[in-house]
Amino acid sequence: MSADDYRRVRVVRHGPVLVAGPVRIETPDGVVESDRFQVAICACGRSTTYPLCDTSHRRCRRGAP
Repeated sequence: MSADDYRRVRVVRHGPVLVAGPVRIETPDGVVESDRFQVAICACGRSTTYPLCDTSHRRCRRGAP
């Protein structure tokens, strides 16, 4: 396999997991599809649009040192 055969996934520290789209995300509650060129998947569990990231991790971090 060449590097072009792999899907690009980037883990952002204290943030979401970024996946090169389009993607199909299978969860216990159902399936979420996105045709965007890049999709942010929630890694903190605070998102109101879970499994997609809504930047809730930013609000929780502001008060932290």
